[in-house]
Amino acid sequence: MQTIWLSGAEWTAVLRIGLGLWWLESWRHKDKKGWFERGTGISWAADVAGKHRWGFVKGGFDTVVRPRPKLVAYVVVYAELALGLGLVLGLLTPVALVGGLLLNLLYLVLMIHDWAEQGQNAMMALISIVALFAMGWQVWSLDAAMGLFL
Repeated sequence: MQTIWLSGAEWTAVLRIGLGLWWLESWRHKDKKGWFERGTGISWAADVAGKHRWGFVKGGFDTVVRPRPKLVAYVVVYAELALGLGLVLGLLTPVALVGGLLLNLLYLVLMIHDWAEQGQNAMMALISIVALFAMGWQVWSLDAAMGLFL
């Protein structure tokens, strides 16, 4: 593969790091007090799931999230932080890429009717797939420094 300026592995690392920064921004701009103390994030998701055109979304929300809203709020918020740090640092990168892909797919399904959000989630999912299959942890990562996943 011919590339300009950087190698293919380095360009893939750029994508990985950029995706990590995107996750960190998603974590940074969340109103954590609202999510943890007032339940704003889960309340919003409950409203979206309750009106969703696919019944399994409401059923899944009622089964998994509604009984434990505070726990799920912490899982969502800190998953975004962990994904961002893992991708920027290149630590357990394949795990972070798969986890991020799954979270983006969950967001895509939950917000299928909200096209303003779909572009972001689709692009983040696409970057996750490219970085995963191009093994985006080969350079500029703690995984490479430790000889993991090579």
